[in-house]
Amino acid sequence: MDFSLTDEQQAFVDSARAFSDGVLAPGAARWDAESLFPKEALAAAGELGFMGMYTPERAGGLELSRLDASLIVEELARGCTTTAAFLTIHNMATSMIGRYCSDAVIDEWCPELVAGTRLASYCLTEPGAGSDAASLSTRAERDGGDYVLNGSKVFISGAGDTDVLVVMLRTGDSGPKGVSALLVPADTPGISYGKKEEKMGWNAQPTRMVSFENARVPVAYRLGEEGQGFAIAMEGLDGGRINIATCSVGTAQQALQEAMDYVNERRQFGQAIAEFQATQFKLADMLTDVVAARQMIRLAASKLDGKDPQATTYCAMAKRFATDAGFRVCNEALQLFGGYGYIREYPMERHVRDTRVHQILEGTNEIMRVIIARRLMMEGALEVIR
Repeated sequence: MDFSLTDEQQAFVDSARAFSDGVLAPGAARWDAESLFPKEALAAAGELGFMGMYTPERAGGLELSRLDASLIVEELARGCTTTAAFLTIHNMATSMIGRYCSDAVIDEWCPELVAGTRLASYCLTEPGAGSDAASLSTRAERDGGDYVLNGSKVFISGAGDTDVLVVMLRTGDSGPKGVSALLVPADTPGISYGKKEEKMGWNAQPTRMVSFENARVPVAYRLGEEGQGFAIAMEGLDGGRINIATCSVGTAQQALQEAMDYVNERRQFGQAIAEFQATQFKLADMLTDVVAARQMIRLAASKLDGKDPQATTYCAMAKRFATDAGFRVCNEALQLFGGYGYIREYPMERHVRDTRVHQILEGTNEIMRVIIARRLMMEGALEVIR
């Protein structure tokens, strides 16, 4: 098994690193402090193809593997965790449109979505349907050539500032087979947006409730067949778990580097604190966590790319481990900064705030354990890891 990157993969990494260092990192602190949604930076990412990484080529995307995309996302997260995370959400929604919509709808929406000049939000979670996504109740009733939408979604990234929503809706009976997916223009009459939520982190992207009151959307805007929505959502979640895990690793890598720089400069008791064994042991554990998490993500991504029957389990394991490890590394890096780590002049407190939510998003880490344990009990440990 070869763990080295190909020349093409290294080129992706180099391009993403240059963009991260040149565009994202310089703006990250200000975007966080002022709660600014950096649409210009996202459009600039679109010029490099980063807004349609795994969207099909026929829809204008790069159609990269999930492994290749994760290499890019890790570098972007080093510059700005929040912007990189929104970029992955946009990519998920755009990819769904490019894979499951009709050619006419793809031609109408995908060119600008891939370019980053239009932005997409993904709407699954509801006030009463978080971890239990199959119990969602927002409905779409058929009325001639339209669906009529009623209900609400919560915690929607980008809502109120994006141009299109990919919405999971109930078109049939209870349970997963009654769920369909629909492309909904964000300015459709009957849609309203709640206040921008004040959050612990992820301040460089807005989060709002989305409410539908007799909003009409053409049936032609449906993704796939009626009743296929839950399958589309679950397919997206496997990749989404790799994405959010990768954001954790990218941020942790950056926090580790910043901590290394700091402990080599900071002197106490007549020597750099990097010379203390306690500091070195902490750094060694942090590096080990980053490398282990990175390798788990890349293994899970390769399983997903290869359509391995255990891919969902590997994605859940990678998401659980990497988001826990990433937050732990950022928290330990803040500790190495001492009191300075708690001050906003330094990036450590932002890294901690921004990575904390990763243990909740795309299925909480408790739900990841449920997924893993169920497969373990069904298949046995040896079958799961083969």
